[in-house]
Amino acid sequence: MKTSLACVLAATLMASPVLAPFHAHAQAPAVQPIEGIVAVVDEDVVLRSELDRAMANILSQYAGRENQLPPREVLERQVIERLVLVKLQVARANATGVRVSDQEVDQAVAGIAAQNGLSVEQLAQQLARDGSTFAEFRSSIRDELTIQRLRQRFAQSRVSVSEAEIDAAMEAQQGTGQQYRLAHILVGVPEAATPEQLQTAQEKIEGVKRLLDRGEMDFAAAAVRYSDSPNALEGGDLGWRSLDEIPAAFAQLVRGLQPGQVSAPLRGPSGFQLLQVVEVRDANQGEPSMVTQYRASHILVRVGNGVEDAEARAAAETLRARIAGGADFAEVARESSQDTSSQARGGELGWFTRDQFGPEFGNAVAALADGEVSQPLRTEAGWHIIQRQESRQADAGDSNRRAQVSETIGRRKLEDEWNRFLREIRGEAFVDVRVGQAAAEETQAPAAGG
Repeated sequence: MKTSLACVLAATLMASPVLAPFHAHAQAPAVQPIEGIVAVVDEDVVLRSELDRAMANILSQYAGRENQLPPREVLERQVIERLVLVKLQVARANATGVRVSDQEVDQAVAGIAAQNGLSVEQLAQQLARDGSTFAEFRSSIRDELTIQRLRQRFAQSRVSVSEAEIDAAMEAQQGTGQQYRLAHILVGVPEAATPEQLQTAQEKIEGVKRLLDRGEMDFAAAAVRYSDSPNALEGGDLGWRSLDEIPAAFAQLVRGLQPGQVSAPLRGPSGFQLLQVVEVRDANQGEPSMVTQYRASHILVRVGNGVEDAEARAAAETLRARIAGGADFAEVARESSQDTSSQARGGELGWFTRDQFGPEFGNAVAALADGEVSQPLRTEAGWHIIQRQESRQADAGDSNRRAQVSETIGRRKLEDEWNRFLREIRGEAFVDVRVGQAAAEETQAPAAGG
């Protein structure tokens, strides 16, 4: 393999812009010398071995571009901050009842191995050659899945999109079909920042802007060195966005920037930002006018409220066995499904597109033949049994466009709320970083008058 598996894993698990990068979550031995602890995070710790593995991962990703990275002590501080956020998210997930089963970890590991053209055994061998262990790898995967599930639960409880918002976004899209690849640099400020803190942050962002204007550093390198955003080590890359995925206060500004241009410093809810338009493209270019729709029914056995995952799975397997033995799917759904919105209809969900009910559900439906019944499938809602009735090609008309707009608005809202949530749990936590205490001073850009 040309790159280490850690790099490939990092790319695989970065589908969500807020998720932490790959790291190996080592199990602490019974007696851990104090020198092996680089940070205390509430009741947990970040070990030197965890930091070393995460640093090696970042350095391998920047092989040949090391000059874009800040000094090692500054980079260590940034990586520790990421590991701290991972610890806090996993702890919050565990406290709120989020659980990831061994089977789900096994499936994720097998999927990553398959993506790399390896068997699970070959994956373990490659990890050993890269200096990691299979147990550490599995633990890191469990952490990432746990955070993904926490984020899904967060989205369901805090993010909603109204019909009026969809109408306004569709009206704003009239005559525009462009998407913008954006990057940003964030200089964060506390929730109740003092005038002195605001002034310091503003001077820093203005200093970074001057460095960029003078051509002393490119935008990605400046983001790695100076940004407080969770995506700093990715050069501040925000990916492709349509205008309805950009906060309204910034959308008009983005529309007026040419590729490569950088905005003036902006004050937002998280602090001061610089935005760069990296590229612009036609959002409709190459997109098919037809989409695949599926009609299916399902039976849901929920997890939670005293029902353990293993208990719910066993119940789903029993219901699946009844159907395999000849019981009518709709009748079993009416009797036993815990999805109140479809139970009375025998589990009928109507026509939907692949991702409408989430990627796990959609992938399972797409893999079935018409009339086929799935094995029990785990999603955030619980354990499902799915029966696919039929599929069809449909015009990507107004209803589908509304669904797409709703999804993009929801993603933007989730990103805003999730970043606010991360700042909250970080601000509430006890964190004692025991290395690089002076490193933060290295990240200060020239002052506004320099």
